[in-house]
Amino acid sequence: MEAPYIAGRGALDDAAGLIEAFGDDAGFEAAARAIASRDAGNVQRFCHWRQIERVIATLSCDEVVGTVH
Repeated sequence: MEAPYIAGRGALDDAAGLIEAFGDDAGFEAAARAIASRDAGNVQRFCHWRQIERVIATLSCDEVVGTVH
């Protein structure tokens, strides 16, 4: 798995909030929000929630990603 691009603290806050609220289904919730944003024609929010979906997958993964110091 490649290290995802994280735009800022807000992205991590959104991912953590979904994980706290939805647990193992947080990725599905992020995907649903992305689809709703796309259907509403909001490209920026669509991209945001797709990124959050990838961040959640990374945070939920037990595999080490990137450089280990």
